[in-house]
Amino acid sequence: MRIIYSLFILFYGFSIRLASVFDSKAALWINGRKNIFKKIENALKENSKPLIWIHAASLGEFEQGRPIIEALKAKHPKYGILLTFFSPSGYEVRKDYELADFVFYLPLDTPKNACRFLEIALIKLAIFIKYEYWYNYLNIIHKKEIPIIFVSAIFRNKQPFFKFYGVWFLKHLKQINWFFVQNQQSFYLLENVGILNADISGDTRFDRVAKIAQNAKANNLVEIYKGNAKLLLAGSSWLDDEALIYPLLNKFPELKIIIAPHQIDEKHIQNIKKNVADKFVLYSKANIDNVNEKQVLIIDNYGLLSSLYRYADFTFIGGGFGVGIHNTLEAATFGMPIFIGPNYKKFQEAKDLVELGAVEVVKDSLQLEKSILHLLTFSEKRLHKGQISRDYVKSKTGATNHIISYLERTNIL
Repeated sequence: MRIIYSLFILFYGFSIRLASVFDSKAALWINGRKNIFKKIENALKENSKPLIWIHAASLGEFEQGRPIIEALKAKHPKYGILLTFFSPSGYEVRKDYELADFVFYLPLDTPKNACRFLEIALIKLAIFIKYEYWYNYLNIIHKKEIPIIFVSAIFRNKQPFFKFYGVWFLKHLKQINWFFVQNQQSFYLLENVGILNADISGDTRFDRVAKIAQNAKANNLVEIYKGNAKLLLAGSSWLDDEALIYPLLNKFPELKIIIAPHQIDEKHIQNIKKNVADKFVLYSKANIDNVNEKQVLIIDNYGLLSSLYRYADFTFIGGGFGVGIHNTLEAATFGMPIFIGPNYKKFQEAKDLVELGAVEVVKDSLQLEKSILHLLTFSEKRLHKGQISRDYVKSKTGATNHIISYLERTNIL
């Protein structure tokens, strides 16, 4: 089975190489891995610290790992942090992350690469975020008797570990020292296949977003833009999400709208500009003299979104008409009604917030329009939904301390 899996990984790498000819993200994936082992060797040759390896698929998983990195640096500074990413959308944004001693792309998961990586990087502990199961790496980590834990892990019964054909995949799970899972269902699924080295710690993202709210900095430009108006923020939006936003411009001319697209490539920005006509200003072109003149503020750079939620009266989180919604917690921690598309059921926090009534699932623009009108008319309901969101985040914090306590108690650190 390992041969079949490794051949699949090689084919996957070859497919991305082909795609890189016409896809910029694939090109970053390929170019970032050129001479990767030479880069790692050169970076680590002077290192004298024992290393903790933290691996995240992308930016979202990094945000789950970030509270752990911060806690490790504060409480156990003798360790160096080696951070790897699978996706360019994580690496390219966080390659200069100041609390990581080393940041790399993860070399492709072949047996040869896994052996070489772990020969160069002398790892004391490996921490994988959520569901990054790279079976050749897991196999070599286990053979080298390096402790490995998964944090903010989440399992579903559709995964191969829990199917009749999943014995080989399950074998790797049983080699992992500890699982910190997000919910009861994940714990039961592991328990039912004989994995008892797990507990329910919750999601470390709650710790991260709570800290964002505590440390949020003012944005003078956005404060001027908003003024005394109500503000709808479309965060991490895609084309299908934005199609629901555009009809609101004429329905609610006094409503300010910020669109922070998930991708800020020129084609996407041009599409937004075309649909909002002359009602927009780009953040990169905005200043204190022109920012308040337009109804729509388009965020055309990365890194701002999490700090902008503090100004929103309503938020529409993108992704729910595609692969799945993006991070609802960054909005929820600031306390506001949240709207999402229908594809959200893989995300525990979204399901919780829908059940609590803080998040509303909308299927079209008319439904979104009616909901916003209702909440503008009955402000006490808007404030109540916001308080539910805020209380929910507060009630779920503490996963990071739970994980660090385990590592200290078991003498892994």
